[in-house]
Amino acid sequence: MRELSVREARAELAGLLDAVEAGEEIVITRRGVPVARLTQTTAHSAARSDFPSRKALREQLPQAKTPAHEVIRELRASAII
Repeated sequence: MRELSVREARAELAGLLDAVEAGEEIVITRRGVPVARLTQTTAHSAARSDFPSRKALREQLPQAKTPAHEVIRELRASAII
């Protein structure tokens, strides 16, 4: 496990990602205190399969009764008063 300051991590980000890909764990510190850990992602967490697709979420929403452009016009008109 390697420790780096925020400043060093910024300067070496591409190299750090290569090291993490190779299996190394990196700890980033701020004023000597650990604040973040870079580790390899697993296939499951990288895919984020636990989140539904945006399309599926949109399909679950009820149909709007008033088109969005009309709602915006009404809001703009009421703000001008």
